[in-house]
Amino acid sequence: MTVPIELLAQQLLQLSASDRARLLDQVIRSLDADRERDTRWNALAAQRDAEADADASVLVQGPEAMARVRASLA
Repeated sequence: MTVPIELLAQQLLQLSASDRARLLDQVIRSLDADRERDTRWNALAAQRDAEADADASVLVQGPEAMARVRASLA
């Protein structure tokens, strides 16, 4: 039997904040099944974080980063 999403949402919103957070973590984990990809992304993020710590000149401000992305898509 399937519960209509509206009813399910209404019931979930009656849970405590901590229970909703636990449930959200479970739902996100269920959607994120590609551990190998996550491991690669985490390694890349750690590498870039280390580069930024070693040399702040590699950092780009948000507006400049967005301009670069837009230019690359044009």
